[in-house]
Amino acid sequence: QVQLVESGGGLVQAGGSLRLSCAASGRTFSSYAMGWFRQAPGKEREFVASISGWSGGNRYYADSVKGRFTISRDDARNTVYLQMNSLKPEDTAVYFCARGIAPGMVATTTGYRYWGQGTQVTVSS
Repeated sequence: QVQLVESGGGLVQAGGSLRLSCAASGRTFSSYAMGWFRQAPGKEREFVASISGWSGGNRYYADSVKGRFTISRDDARNTVYLQMNSLKPEDTAVYFCARGIAPGMVATTTGYRYWGQGTQVTVSS
């Protein structure tokens, strides 16, 4: 059973930065794509970013975060990160990390099998 634990959320002013971390259990972390999703109150869970398995050579971002967020991974630490800069109030949501079912990047929830419990990010105006 794979477990994912997010950390790093919090309250930040607009224009500020946060770095989310997601620590994963399991010995095959590097083989799978990892992703970040977010869900705001009353809205569906939406894709934020994905990074491919096998050293993370490919990355994909939602248009709404492109140029502001950066996804990265450290396979030696079984950890994936989301660096969030120039935060906006509309970025406020619970952020979830997820482990893909294959090495390739995926932008839909169906491409992920394991999910963390989420971490709250609140951006004040």
